[in-house]
Amino acid sequence: MQTTENFRERIYGVDFSGARDAGRRMWVAGGVAEGDTLRIQTCHSADALPGSARSRDRCLAALWRFMAGETDGVFGLDFPFGLPQQLVGQRSCDDFVASFPGEYASPDEFRQFCRAAAGGRELKRVTDRESKTPFAAYNIRLYRQTYFGIRDVLHPLVRDQLASVLPMQRRRADRPWVLEICPASTLKVAGLYMSYKDGPYEHRAARECILERLEATSAVSISTPAIREAVLDDRGGDALDSVIAALATFRALCDPASLVVESGSPYALEGYVYV
Repeated sequence: MQTTENFRERIYGVDFSGARDAGRRMWVAGGVAEGDTLRIQTCHSADALPGSARSRDRCLAALWRFMAGETDGVFGLDFPFGLPQQLVGQRSCDDFVASFPGEYASPDEFRQFCRAAAGGRELKRVTDRESKTPFAAYNIRLYRQTYFGIRDVLHPLVRDQLASVLPMQRRRADRPWVLEICPASTLKVAGLYMSYKDGPYEHRAARECILERLEATSAVSISTPAIREAVLDDRGGDALDSVIAALATFRALCDPASLVVESGSPYALEGYVYV
């Protein structure tokens, strides 16, 4: 249950995308805390956000503006907020995010730099190893999400001091809080990791199984049948991932100690995945 010190009125999970048609692929779930349960009240693709569209540029601009306006909200997004400290030349997360757009002109340049600096290896952050995330931040399957997430969402929020990125920054009551999450890691912790994306009809049954198991533990409740059907019918599993992202965000709020780290901790520079 949320405590007074970490109370947030609205809780959001964002299944992020760095694709050109990110507005269609990205989903946003929103809910409120009802005791120990997260009640999901909205779930839709990101092109439904105010001022958004299917194109990546318009969608990501609409996303960070929406986040900035939810000053009593907390958002969980599933892209890496940082890199292994061996690859970071800056001394703080703020400096890393602030300089990011000027350091890398494109996603491919970003990936090439990381691979060269790591001697061709795919290094994981401390939190990646602990939370068992599937990929390194610059893996071929993830590097675009990392690049566009940091450049087009975190950067404007940090640059203009519009949000608190946790646990690297201090929590501010007058700003939204932003957390890194990973739906795959959350499902692993819950013992629910299975194939549920795209593919045959059986994958819809898998999505239904995951959702029913989460509901059975009273971790999540879905407010309307229409939202439930939207989550289950999305073949890509992105709608379900946004619900899982919101759940991980809610769990973080229920553990206030996890929202603060010491300055010498690797999490302060590399970021931290909440599961």
